[in-house]
Amino acid sequence: MDELKSAAKIAVEGCMAVKEGENVLVITDEPSRKIGYALWEAARDAGAEASVIEIIPRKSNGEEPPAYVAELMKLVDAILIPTSKSLSHTDARRSACKAGVRIATLPGITEDMMVRTLNADYDAIAKRSDALAAIISKASNVRVTSEKGTDINLVVEGREGQSDTGRNHKPGDFSNLPAGEAYVAPLEGKSEGVVVFDGSMAGVGILKDEVIKVKVEEGFATEITGGKGAERLISIMEPHGKLAFNLAELGIGTHDKALITGHVLEDEKVIGTIHIAFGDNKSMGGTVRVASHLDGVVMSPSVTVDGELIMKDGKLLIF
Repeated sequence: MDELKSAAKIAVEGCMAVKEGENVLVITDEPSRKIGYALWEAARDAGAEASVIEIIPRKSNGEEPPAYVAELMKLVDAILIPTSKSLSHTDARRSACKAGVRIATLPGITEDMMVRTLNADYDAIAKRSDALAAIISKASNVRVTSEKGTDINLVVEGREGQSDTGRNHKPGDFSNLPAGEAYVAPLEGKSEGVVVFDGSMAGVGILKDEVIKVKVEEGFATEITGGKGAERLISIMEPHGKLAFNLAELGIGTHDKALITGHVLEDEKVIGTIHIAFGDNKSMGGTVRVASHLDGVVMSPSVTVDGELIMKDGKLLIF
């Protein structure tokens, strides 16, 4: 069995717990077609009634799929979504999960990423993710700092921390694949400070020579600077209006095999990093719906939760 087939089998049988006779849908697009069909074959080989549908690539992360696809999504048991743009933060995905469908999204996944990150110790990843989510759930404030200049306070009181473990075994379960993070939607209008992205940024790629500096006031990005990367980020956000600048998410990576590759799906899972996203946060318990969700990665941060240091210069202190 080649490596891609093996990784697809892990995704279908291990992560999604697909059983014989279940209805499984794979949604893909042209850039992700090879991975889509590998997942379809794995579902078929597991004894599922497997179907694959190819959609036209979406223009942005969070853009809805066609309406008939959204309806189809509610009629199956499990869905895997390897697409070039993310369907994670869409009403279609949320509605399908609400209907009891188990879903994994794999936006922008590459063959190398799939092979490397799915062959991991997901028991350890789940343990780290769940522990961090529990800490966040009890918290009021999270402060993130870094040597590059990040210094931001995020108000999370009343918001539930969630863990992305990659195990979608129960009705309505949802995760990315690869998985490996704890995340929360900070309260709208409350975040204040500066974020300096020095790892990678969705839509921009790896940040090697230039960082992207974002000033945040009353929960919105009010100033974005840093050369061509910053210009690119602004150009992606502006067409969606002010809500695209909403500080939507704080996430903490927990996957020890993930690497910074320029593909944010993997980058945001790297252990020893945090990521902050702007745009839609409705999937995470927030109130903002916009067809944009863009994550950026901060390397080697320090994280303080209600005054207690839980990460210092990228090293988790709670394990």
